[in-house]
Amino acid sequence: MNARVDTICKKKYQPFIKWVGGKRGLLKQILDKLPKKFENYHEPFLGGGALFFELYSRELLRDKQIFLSDINSELINAYNVIKNNPLELIDNLEEYKEKHNKEFYYKIRELDRQSDFQNLPDIKRATRFIYLNKTCFNGLYRVNKKGYFNTPIGSYKNPNIADRETILNASEALQNAIITNKSFNDVLNHVNTNDLVYFDPPYYPLTQTANFTAYDENLFLDEKQRELFDIFEELHKKECFILHSNSDTDFIKELYQEHNIEFVQASRFINSKSSGRGKINEVLIKNKEI
Repeated sequence: MNARVDTICKKKYQPFIKWVGGKRGLLKQILDKLPKKFENYHEPFLGGGALFFELYSRELLRDKQIFLSDINSELINAYNVIKNNPLELIDNLEEYKEKHNKEFYYKIRELDRQSDFQNLPDIKRATRFIYLNKTCFNGLYRVNKKGYFNTPIGSYKNPNIADRETILNASEALQNAIITNKSFNDVLNHVNTNDLVYFDPPYYPLTQTANFTAYDENLFLDEKQRELFDIFEELHKKECFILHSNSDTDFIKELYQEHNIEFVQASRFINSKSSGRGKINEVLIKNKEI
């Protein structure tokens, strides 16, 4: 089942943020695993949304319902602001770009320590989120146990804080998408036969000390991975098309041993040491042919 990969829209639709585990480097391999035809599209671990934007660019989502969701409330707020109010967002980001320096960065980063943070206007929270993403170390979204963003400032000379073209194009792509701040298990409430579901969860750690599963203040370890597997099985029974990206670990391979597991090499950019960056094995899991 090979997706149509030759139909590419001239306008460039792409993620408006950097995201750990983003799939831009694996898009061709993922597209090759997708069905030629499917009904609606669901992406419950939205992140940077690389696959969604690529499918939209290739016009593979035309006349389909699109369900995008994530448990990260700040991320989803940014998506909805880009969908509904991109011009004001760009104006705000231009202002932040003018003010950007180390002192301003940490002032903006500290806003979520304030008791009224969730009461801030959506536009201000989205501006903060994108500004921090563009200026923090490696675009790493990381929070501490209290849920406070704690990534230090990056060393960029001229960060692209207000990317007007990317934001406006993303807004166009998102117009017909239903974007919600919900857990991945909500996908069961609106999925139908022959829908396409792509799971890109926080990966199961390669080692005991791996710490990039802290996607939000909640860890995504054995219990959550098994819960995701149960939902994978439920979707399989509903005769959906499912593709799931994860780490090449014994735990994951044993969990999905009854399904199709293929191995890919992805580039890893997030590491404190340059020697720890480079190619790393990952798995793409597809449910058995329907």
